[in-house]
Amino acid sequence: MFASLPTTAADFADWDWTRIQPLFDALAERPLTPVNVDVWLADWSRLAALVRESHERLWVATTLDTGDADAEARYKTYLQTAIEPYEVAAQSLKTNLLASSLEPTGFSVPLRKMRADAALFANANLPLLTQEKALVHEYDRIMGAQTVLWDGAETTLEQLRPALFDPDRAVRERAWRATSERQLLDRDAINALWTKLLRLRGQLAANAGLPDYRAYRWQELGRFDYTPDDCARFHDAIEAVVVPAANRLYARRQRALGVETVRPWDTDVDPYGRPPLKPYTQVNELIAGTRRIFEAVDPRLAVQFDRMVSGGALDLENRKGKAPGGYCTEFLTAGEPFIFMNAVGLHDDVQTLLHEGGHAFHIYAVAPLPFLQQKDQDSIPIEFLEVASTGMELLGQRYLAKPTGFYTPEDAARATCDLLEGMIRFWPYMAVVDAFQHWACTHVDQAADPAACDARWAELWLRFMPGEDWTGLDEAMKTGWQRKAHIHEVPFYYVEYGIAQLGALQLWRASLDNPQAALDAYHRALALGYTAPLPDLFATAGGRFALDVATLRECVELAEGTIERLSAG
Repeated sequence: MFASLPTTAADFADWDWTRIQPLFDALAERPLTPVNVDVWLADWSRLAALVRESHERLWVATTLDTGDADAEARYKTYLQTAIEPYEVAAQSLKTNLLASSLEPTGFSVPLRKMRADAALFANANLPLLTQEKALVHEYDRIMGAQTVLWDGAETTLEQLRPALFDPDRAVRERAWRATSERQLLDRDAINALWTKLLRLRGQLAANAGLPDYRAYRWQELGRFDYTPDDCARFHDAIEAVVVPAANRLYARRQRALGVETVRPWDTDVDPYGRPPLKPYTQVNELIAGTRRIFEAVDPRLAVQFDRMVSGGALDLENRKGKAPGGYCTEFLTAGEPFIFMNAVGLHDDVQTLLHEGGHAFHIYAVAPLPFLQQKDQDSIPIEFLEVASTGMELLGQRYLAKPTGFYTPEDAARATCDLLEGMIRFWPYMAVVDAFQHWACTHVDQAADPAACDARWAELWLRFMPGEDWTGLDEAMKTGWQRKAHIHEVPFYYVEYGIAQLGALQLWRASLDNPQAALDAYHRALALGYTAPLPDLFATAGGRFALDVATLRECVELAEGTIERLSAG
């Protein structure tokens, strides 16, 4: 054991790589035997946790105040002087463990991922991966620079989004068209960037000895439990089961709005003309109300949430200079989560805190596992990470009304209907995104022609999204692939959300029949971390891992039936 190693990241914060490297070198030089392999891996985990928690705390500081130049400088310095050499050192330790043919206790599943990573490594890809990051940054730059003139002021497209919720249909249409026209101005630039990314990613696969980038990315993402063919069957199941359900929801929206068809600017507004839900006015009310919901779901969760509150592990309120979005990250040595979000008084804030709370409870659940690769959020399959969070959103729905929650029974029912409608409408869109990527990365010569990409996207859109009327908006519709950041920045990372919805809805269904049994299953599944493969994680949580018609139909019928019941009430 490293007797002199700090026990907290705070004590480790001033260590530079000259002090850290000898510890990695000592691990690399230590002979591995069946007797010492568990201790060796525990030492690696302890050391790596300190390095990564130090990194994470420095990164969090940059999000809390984007104008803090000192925080940014400290973070960049740590990236350059510690994280880059750490990755090289970690690769050496992976190589040693794999070469030993030893298997630490409870490590068969992480070892499978480690073998896949090692097989994927190619020196020739290192400069290409750097080039890929530069191209992704260029995509961000293009999209981030898009603004429009709205009511006499320069406005970002994100700042214009609230206009899409305006009860006045003319205002919504004007905002939508202004956004679309601005996006189309960058069509040629994104086309050129796409061609470069496509060719580069094909070369990554070739250098790794794989037939195409889909095969490369599949291995990189650790997708051992389902195949591209399974995804195609999932798409077919969505077309058969979810698209008709989504069409029924669009028809309901059409009738409520009193319009002939649902246009793209009609999809976000409340169809009954009701103002947005206002669950709270002060952030302390958001914390208190969400805590009551956690207490109602399971007192064990409230205890953990209290621990976060008292430990300063929440930064929720929007303020100038704070980074956008929300996340839950982990401090590995401490075994503690940290939740960041931008609360502005809307119901989305409640859903976000429930969601990120699910991630936090997952972090607490896996903390006792001995090895880093069994418990860190980079190892546990995303398909199940999102079951923990989306599942908590659903488990909290029955407690949204006062006295546990924020609302009247009528507003609580409205919030639940909105959540379930969003889940149903998401699956067809997810199928468009996922199917497009399968085609593009296995038909590179065709996909290198942006016009072919436009045609393929339009074909998929008409297949999966017939409930939206895009008549006369062909150019905007067929270039939708340009505006989906996942396609350009994190390719193939999207189907996970659709899979996770299946797991979360199955968990919720079980909770409606037997709340305590479902909660116990939820806790057991979370505690497994990455010591079990994906199907076993789903099974432990009380569901089944199956991308088929039967599983989808059960979930859609539950969601749609609940919407019908709550709307009628």
